[in-house]
Amino acid sequence: MFAKIKITCTMKVLTGLHIGGSDGFSAIGALDNPVIRDAWKGDPMIPGSSLKGKMRTLLARSRTDAGTHLPNCADDAPEIKRLFGTPGNKKANENPRVARLQFSDAFLTNREQLINRGGITEVKSENTITRSTSIANPRSMERIVRGAEFAITWYYTMDNAEELLADMQLLAEGCKLLSMDYLGGSGTRGYGRVMFEHFNAEPLLGEIPKDVDLNACFEDVSNYAACDL
Repeated sequence: MFAKIKITCTMKVLTGLHIGGSDGFSAIGALDNPVIRDAWKGDPMIPGSSLKGKMRTLLARSRTDAGTHLPNCADDAPEIKRLFGTPGNKKANENPRVARLQFSDAFLTNREQLINRGGITEVKSENTITRSTSIANPRSMERIVRGAEFAITWYYTMDNAEELLADMQLLAEGCKLLSMDYLGGSGTRGYGRVMFEHFNAEPLLGEIPKDVDLNACFEDVSNYAACDL
């Protein structure tokens, strides 16, 4: 049985979020660390690679007792490898495997609302202090403001109907873990808290088992937000 499933949701920014872009040319007084932006509209965006990498890392960490020393991607748990893909493992005689789940870049959906509230991004000034000399090294960080919302889209390829429910539950688990962690940089300093809501999953091609309720897998994800607006 084969099917293509589209999964959409909204990702809401709860604390200032920074995913870095290229500053290209830095004039005197220019912003040190700008956020990555959509080249078409100029708005901040969330790369699909950032979401995929963070979610996979959190899931891998939840399945190991090695602390911060995570396994290589080729040594991830089988359920992670089938959902996110694997480069293969020669020692285990395992071939590369394409990911069942495809991530899309995420774009801003409430631009006008944010502009009316004061802007889409903010600049946070910070200092790095050298302890031995007390010399400060100031820097400025651009952050996507609290309250920004992004449209998240995933496409899932069902090539094994018996594993569909487990795969959807794993994706929901990844969303929960990310809601209790952070996205982007400087998360231990309070940046990048996010939450997911308004899930909708539907087959676009083919049929799925009638006893699988896709949307039920995501019903409680929004309850795992680290803080609320």
